[in-house]
Amino acid sequence: MDKHLIALDLDGTTLNNQSKLTNETIATLRALAREGHIVSIITGRPYRIAQHIYDQIGIKTPMVNFNGALTHIPHEHWDKEYEVELTRELALDLLDNHDALGIKTITVENKHHVWANQASNDLPEFLPNKLNKNQLLTPNNLTEKPIALTIQYQPEHETDIIKAVNEKYGDFVEPRVWGGPYNILELIHRGTHKESGMFYIAKQYQIDRQNIIAFGDEHNDFEMLDAAGRGVAMNNAIPELKSIANDVTPIDNDHNGLAKYLRDYFKIAI
Repeated sequence: MDKHLIALDLDGTTLNNQSKLTNETIATLRALAREGHIVSIITGRPYRIAQHIYDQIGIKTPMVNFNGALTHIPHEHWDKEYEVELTRELALDLLDNHDALGIKTITVENKHHVWANQASNDLPEFLPNKLNKNQLLTPNNLTEKPIALTIQYQPEHETDIIKAVNEKYGDFVEPRVWGGPYNILELIHRGTHKESGMFYIAKQYQIDRQNIIAFGDEHNDFEMLDAAGRGVAMNNAIPELKSIANDVTPIDNDHNGLAKYLRDYFKIAI
């Protein structure tokens, strides 16, 4: 079979409901890599909470973080690495107005650094639950341009925050509400989605669109699945994603649905 790019969302897709990789999934992805396919994680997660998953799989191919705003090869200097930055002004403006906008926690990140106005115990894997003094979000500490901002907010203020961001920064910032039970709003550069990183990787390895297969389960996977040669929604995916996908896995993410689908599709055994 021709070389494929296999684009993998993490949460709800590659990971089970405990946010873990199974041995079956690891073995399947390693087998595909040995066959010469490009296995790439394409996630909304920041690098700080995706690196260990990349390392567990044991791949050496590019990964995408922040929903397309960072594409890189972990642990390597890759001359084709790129990031799409936001501005310090945006982060500090939201910090100044966080009380009026009903914002609880503002988390500001780039590839190697995280800053926040306070620690949070609500989502310890995604929001920092410990901060040292240099990570406190202040004008003096925020010395670099961020790639992404994550806002935890009071639900009744969602419309107010989106309106305020769009009115002042809408020409270059795109607010996206997380799926599921979380009151989380993510800000990334407008027009930057997962498919941006997916196509960038495909270009580096000269892989045609028809040989890109992408997997996902949530709203932030929509553009990636819609753009891929073969977009596959997980059995546990939201209905809107299933409606635009080329296929749906027969089994959900908590029962190795991704691994089983890939082995059947590529006709490999582990």
